[in-house]
Amino acid sequence: MKILNSSSVSSFGGINFVFQQLTQLRIDTLLNRHLPALSKQSEYTWKDIFFSYWSIPFCGGDCAEDISLNLKSVFSKNPFVKSPSPDRLLNRIKELSEPSVQLKKNKSDVFNEFSINQSLNHLNIKILKKLHSFTTTDNILDYDNTFIFTNKADAKQTYIKGKGYCPGVGIIGNHVVYIENRNGNCAPHTLQNETIERMFKILNKHNIKVDVFRADSASYQFSTILTINKHVNKFYIRAKLNTAVLNAISTIDEWKEVEVNGKIMFRGSTGFIPFKQAARATKQKELLKEYRLVVTKEKRKDGQTNIFTNEAYNYYPILTNDFDKTEDQIVSFYNQRGKQEKEFDILKNDFAWNKLPFSKIEQNTVFLLLMAMCRNIYNFIIQIFSKRFKHLSPNFRIKKFIFRFICIPAKWIESGRTKYLRLYGQVSFKT
Repeated sequence: MKILNSSSVSSFGGINFVFQQLTQLRIDTLLNRHLPALSKQSEYTWKDIFFSYWSIPFCGGDCAEDISLNLKSVFSKNPFVKSPSPDRLLNRIKELSEPSVQLKKNKSDVFNEFSINQSLNHLNIKILKKLHSFTTTDNILDYDNTFIFTNKADAKQTYIKGKGYCPGVGIIGNHVVYIENRNGNCAPHTLQNETIERMFKILNKHNIKVDVFRADSASYQFSTILTINKHVNKFYIRAKLNTAVLNAISTIDEWKEVEVNGKIMFRGSTGFIPFKQAARATKQKELLKEYRLVVTKEKRKDGQTNIFTNEAYNYYPILTNDFDKTEDQIVSFYNQRGKQEKEFDILKNDFAWNKLPFSKIEQNTVFLLLMAMCRNIYNFIIQIFSKRFKHLSPNFRIKKFIFRFICIPAKWIESGRTKYLRLYGQVSFKT
């Protein structure tokens, strides 16, 4: 087979439409206004840095080296962005990091390492507002922590074994609105009330009102519930099976039989005042309230009886201040937060959260936020482009988007002092 040399043609011509869309939204202006000023001698702008890094997952890459190894043709004569070398790219990203802090609980000698980058969290919200990603009222906020396992120099051992980090993430719909990183030895429940307070402070500053809050059992704490109550109308939290909860379950007289995934279960509810001991210890008994405990129980296969309820069942309780919905509606609504696990899967596998580039937690926090912004931008892009290109669907993962749209052979040509994008193939895209 004979091979002839030809002029540079990019295998990823579709990325130019992404660059154009972001430029029309004036994301470049937002970056330059919000981020630290660069020196006049700087060859690259923040637009060049961010657009270059965002192009990596949009073209199927997962590390900065892809810029020089695989994406060089993307930026050849490109009028939207000028790409730096991988080293320059990573060094600029490092400059956005903020020192991690050591925090500890009251009456504890154990310090926990937190990496808090509020500047980039503010930038992320500003980008989301540019993308018109959600309304400013009646939002449903899901909060959860996820483990990112890594052997980076400062990563600590997690309680589920393996070294890594444990970032806390706030999500509205499928948009990441807040990230606060913590080292692996810092459990999700540790100082969570302070993390949630910082998250709500940023959302409130941008006039984003949260109506409903959902979280897992790591948020089942007196201090966390008090913080949540200050900012939302309704909350739904998985309750921990401690003595007080089990005693409350034993008082439920009416159980309704329900079928869940082909299994027969029972569901009931009761009024419940939790955290009495914690309120007494902190001298805050006046802040105690009655909530609703909605419980689903499933018969145990081993027949072992619970000492508090005298029944052989597994229990799945939800604590809420919602006394209006039915028990089935509350359980169904709470279970919808399972979508957050899908978001973590997308962030880790589609947007390289599992492949952290730096050796320090504060620098990797910048990377997590940078890729979360890219995920948010992809949500916007796929929604917009699926209306213009018949072969796209708004529920596509980024891999299918790359195959069907980004991988369009193209090159930039200049004619009459004007640059044109020449595409090779039949593309039914409406600009």
